[in-house]
Amino acid sequence: MRRRTLALFAPALLAAPALSACGRAAGTAGTPGAAPAGEGATVYPRQIANCEAELLVPAIPQRVLLLESASVTILDALGVLPAVIGRAGSFPAGYYAPDLAARIAEIPALSEDIDASGHLMISAEMVIAQSPDLVLGLPDGLTREGLADAGAQVLIPEAYCTAGEPASLDDLGAQISVYGEIFDRPGRAAEVWEQLSARIADARERAAALPRRTAAVLYPSVGGGPLYAYGAASMATPQLAAAGLDNVFAASAERVFEVGAEALLAADPDVLILLHQGQEDAAVIDEVRAVAGLDALAALAAGAVLPMLFNFTEPASPLIVDGLTRILDLREGLPA
Repeated sequence: MRRRTLALFAPALLAAPALSACGRAAGTAGTPGAAPAGEGATVYPRQIANCEAELLVPAIPQRVLLLESASVTILDALGVLPAVIGRAGSFPAGYYAPDLAARIAEIPALSEDIDASGHLMISAEMVIAQSPDLVLGLPDGLTREGLADAGAQVLIPEAYCTAGEPASLDDLGAQISVYGEIFDRPGRAAEVWEQLSARIADARERAAALPRRTAAVLYPSVGGGPLYAYGAASMATPQLAAAGLDNVFAASAERVFEVGAEALLAADPDVLILLHQGQEDAAVIDEVRAVAGLDALAALAAGAVLPMLFNFTEPASPLIVDGLTRILDLREGLPA
């Protein structure tokens, strides 16, 4: 299986108020390294399967390093964000409620170097120097073995290493459950998933009142590079389905793949969702328009286009429910 852990191949509207409020650890919020105690329900050491590997978690992680941004809202909802000692990559404030964005900004940033396709660029030496016991994300150039030798376990979002299996919104519940096991918060994890499930049900009810339409989720490379589309193995497909939209590329078993103008014009989706890592909306749309022939797409002509920060769709985190809400807001503003 291929493994790329940020943006495109690996590749955050406001986080849900209920999750942001009750996910904070009393007395320790915003204090990196001060991880709160767990619920006492998890027995350590604990082995957890992750992407054809086994994590050996000896105790509740106390020094967590964030090398991908999607984990933030899960950690915050579980009340364990204070265990994060450093971060690297893109953490746009647009993902989060103001209070959470402020707390993230206080976490030391090791690197913000992102290439044109959205991949983090960071050295193993820089990561190891932080003495983490848990690393979230595994950019190119880093290995599980190398980090394990330095005393750090690695957790990768399952979506980035599961090939050919159709994604489901239930994958979000499974991902939250894994974090609940690692941080000894299984009860809180179940509560978070219950809240998110209720929001998903409400979204589906909204979608039921709208006409069924087609859509494509694309990632335009910065600077005129390749255009990528998301298939059945991506969270884009179940997210679109919950919004009353059929993914025109759902027949592809791949999670993400390069798509040409001819295939996109043939599919001619009613709605376009354009993922990015913090570029201006107009610039993201211009990247698509710059591809010869794509000005003929009906969605562009109708204004049925939604540029959206990447983690609002991928991988599984509470942010995809916020993304679902954004898609429905767009749909309800379009002519019937």
